[in-house]
Formats: sequence, C-alpha cells, structure tokens
Amino acid sequence: MATSPSPDTSAAAAAAADAGAVLRALYDTLTAYLDAVPRQKDPNPPDLRALFRQLDEAERTLPAGTHPQLRHYMHQKSYRKAWLFLQDRDAENAAGNCGRH
Repeated sequence: MATSPSPDTSAAAAAAADAGAVLRALYDTLTAYLDAVPRQKDPNPPDLRALFRQLDEAERTLPAGTHPQLRHYMHQKSYRKAWLFLQDRDAENAAGNCGRH
C-alpha cells in the first residue's frame, strides 16, 4: 500500500524544485549575458542594462543553501565563472585577484 509523503518531505521537495528553477533561470540569464557581450558593436546590440538588472535580481534571490563559491562569483560579478560553475566546470576557472577564484 502506497503512503503519502510526509509534509516535511513534500516541503523539502518543493524547496528543491524551486531552487532548481532559480538556478536554471540564473544559468539562462548568464548565457544570454555572455552571448550579448561580444555583440555590443553590432548595429542593434542587446541591452546589457536589462541583463544586469536580471543578474542582480538573481543574486538577491539565490536560495538558501546555494554553494558559497557561486555566491562569491555572483557577488563579484564574475559571470563567466558563475556560468562555468553551474555547468560543473569550476576547475576551468583560473585563480583571480581575490586569491580564491
């Protein structure tokens, strides 16, 4: 006989799903930003200001439990490093001036 998940389990699953959605949205915004930067000399360049607002909002809404390294990258506006981190490619990030990454 199947049992219903406990409320704690359901809440944890919902929180994990929400966190995953936030991180997917962050990844999508970072991808859009990294695509937009080299196109700034195009006749109709993408609006970086809108992307910066989205990235700032994404940093403010990072879920509890977000890896400290990702928080660091976002706080420092190291967007390529954050993008690589979200792809499990953090090893490709070279040490930066902050002495950490």
